[in-house]
Amino acid sequence: MKYFPISFFSVILGITGFTIAFQKAEQFLQVPFFLSTYILIFTLLIFIIISFFYLVKIIKFKNEVRNEFNHPIKLSFFPTFSISLLLLSIAFLSVNIVFSKYLWILGTIIHFIFTIKIISIWIQHTKFEIKYMNPAWFIPAVGNILVPIAGVSHFTNEISWFFFAVGLFLWMALFAIFFNRIIFHNPLPDKLLPTLFILIAPPAVGFISLVKLIGEVNELSKILYYFGLFLTFLLFAQINLFRKINFYLSWWAYSFPIAAITIASILMFHETNIEIYKYLAWSLFIVLNVVVALLLVKTIIAISKKEICIEEE
Repeated sequence: MKYFPISFFSVILGITGFTIAFQKAEQFLQVPFFLSTYILIFTLLIFIIISFFYLVKIIKFKNEVRNEFNHPIKLSFFPTFSISLLLLSIAFLSVNIVFSKYLWILGTIIHFIFTIKIISIWIQHTKFEIKYMNPAWFIPAVGNILVPIAGVSHFTNEISWFFFAVGLFLWMALFAIFFNRIIFHNPLPDKLLPTLFILIAPPAVGFISLVKLIGEVNELSKILYYFGLFLTFLLFAQINLFRKINFYLSWWAYSFPIAAITIASILMFHETNIEIYKYLAWSLFIVLNVVVALLLVKTIIAISKKEICIEEE
């Protein structure tokens, strides 16, 4: 328990994204397997278990939690908890809107606090160097862009527009910094290479949020979708780079971004009724199923071999 990492909440991001993708596939792609309700129950159970474990760590091992929060890389994973709440609020939107609303309120408040706190640390820091910059730094921004997806069903759109604006501009600023880092500085260590897939999430989620906010696909939403799709193709083209990496918990960074672009493609098909998006959505949905299944198996094996939740050098 002492070494239970905050990054374990990235598992929730992956399987909740998978749950939402399955819901949308059942609704708009006529997937013949009505499993989304069972997957949602499983996801909620895993969220409760992981939250319980980390709560125990907070109570019993405060110094380890403090060290994680002061770490230049691990810091960015703390908002995965609030993002998990926001994703669960989306997943429960069509199942129990009251429960979804409470999850959304809690997730939004906690994520706003995390965003203010983390950006304040970035501004006031004395320890960060460019080598620490990696796509995990996008996590606080992604959470803000997620807020409108369920938010438009719960409160005035102005709140959702606020978070959308914050997330969109944070993403653009961080993307420019990261591009400078990846091109002109040392490459990412193997353990962090899977986080490159996080690059897909902001434009894909931004597309979904904007369509929810305005009620249709417009030019700006298309720009976000196509850029997210380009990044997906770009990263799929680097498959040889990712194949050589040993399993780390960071592999879960593959899952949520693929889920996001899958959901975006399903939404694009639903809004435009253009067949190419249907085939694209189906292809991505199949890839997502394979990725999540592989990650679950790999994680269970790693836990059984006690290869994760161990002290890091």
